[in-house]
Amino acid sequence: MEMSLIIQLKILKLSKIKPNFSKLAREYGIDRRTVKKYYDGYEGKPAHRNKASKLDKHKQLIAQKLQIKGANVKAVYEFIVDEVDENIGTYSNFNKYVVANNLRPKTAAKGHPRYETAPGIQAQVDWKEDIKIANCYGEIFTFQVFDYKLGYSRYPIFTYKLYKTRQDVIDCLIASFKATGGVPREILFDNMSSVVDRDGNRRNISNRMKAFAKDFNFKIKLCKPRHPFTKGKVEVLNKFLAWIYPYEGEFETEEELIAILEKINAKVIRRTCDETGVPPLLLFQKEKEYLQSLPSKEVIESYLNCDRQTIVRKDSMVTFMKCKYSVPAEYIEKPVRLCVINDQLEIYYSTELIAKHRLSDKKLNYKTSHYKQLLSGCIEDNATIDELAESNLRQLDQLL
Repeated sequence: MEMSLIIQLKILKLSKIKPNFSKLAREYGIDRRTVKKYYDGYEGKPAHRNKASKLDKHKQLIAQKLQIKGANVKAVYEFIVDEVDENIGTYSNFNKYVVANNLRPKTAAKGHPRYETAPGIQAQVDWKEDIKIANCYGEIFTFQVFDYKLGYSRYPIFTYKLYKTRQDVIDCLIASFKATGGVPREILFDNMSSVVDRDGNRRNISNRMKAFAKDFNFKIKLCKPRHPFTKGKVEVLNKFLAWIYPYEGEFETEEELIAILEKINAKVIRRTCDETGVPPLLLFQKEKEYLQSLPSKEVIESYLNCDRQTIVRKDSMVTFMKCKYSVPAEYIEKPVRLCVINDQLEIYYSTELIAKHRLSDKKLNYKTSHYKQLLSGCIEDNATIDELAESNLRQLDQLL
């Protein structure tokens, strides 16, 4: 309507014919003053207004975070909401802003067939492998995340690990069973080498995993080779693990990195699931009633008290069952093996026993000699090391 009126008025003006504003107003159903305004040059409201966006002040940060390998648009949105500005609006508008400003090209999503199970029947597991992320000092952390997901509720558990050994799989499964309060009747694995022994083209479940499954009363099911969509529910979790990449340069220690992973896990269980339309936490309230009970404490501990590998961190400590134990400083950033015998934690470098600790509930377990060795690399005055070590260790005990 506006365009027709404007064209008609321009024709009248070029023909030097004075328009009848009242007649045109009746014809177009508008006020005669509006018709005159168009005659005088008004062309209507612009189709698009250059309105400032509340995201403009974060534009550089968004672009920077999207350059991090593995970080997707949703991951950057969640990071900014959690850590920078919770009032940036909806994810839909955020994604439109990214596309409109060419901050990152859109990628096509891949679909997978759905496979449903009743409550308590199945869990699916997988590894998110070799995640690399730098802390605020530029130190690179390389780690694995074990994904455990209950089939009915889509309730996930993320477990941080340095390696993917058979013992690591057992540790992660036990941690997941404890976190969910029970055991499903079957667990779907891909063909991970820590579960499957190969004999040519034949796949055989390892004897240790068979024994573990029998003691915890679940059945092991294997995916068909080259058909990853059969465990599509747990594959979906990998997109949430991408939420960790924008935290590059935003943490200091391994403990902080693990806390970030736990924070993401807690957020995912409360987020509305695209498949079910409700948060996993809500459906889990029903599914947990159908899970089988855990075996006895003695059975559980018999699978935990086994050899495992880890890396010595820069504080000259290793982590076992959420507690830290010291080793000599020369083994920092080297791989070591942990072995539990009775109530003693033995730590080996290759075949050499480098440290032994009594298992403890204390968060930090430094041997005085190891702590003095660390201090000697920072303090030139050897005369004060003994006194400072004793004082610092005493304060750590009081603090923790």
